[in-house]
Amino acid sequence: MSSAIKVEHNPSAERLNELGVSRWPTWSKEVSVFPWSFGEQEIAYILEGEVTITPDGGGEPVNFGKGDLVTFPAGLSCTWNVKQALRKHYQLG
Repeated sequence: MSSAIKVEHNPSAERLNELGVSRWPTWSKEVSVFPWSFGEQEIAYILEGEVTITPDGGGEPVNFGKGDLVTFPAGLSCTWNVKQALRKHYQLG
């Protein structure tokens, strides 16, 4: 199992349709900094915003924003720095 955060920039409409992204729930967050742990894998499609995530334990920070498809591995503990208000579709598991 990969422990890396995977960012796909500007995935194709076909890829998004294949995943069923438009049917996923949405989640929003104002500009803020907060800790977060992923109990299970999450895939998110960023509708708005800009975020830097820094994994706990000294991992490289990962940046993503509007139009990105991001996969967060299960077990990841990190700090979110929401630089522009975030709105995303997400799917757990």
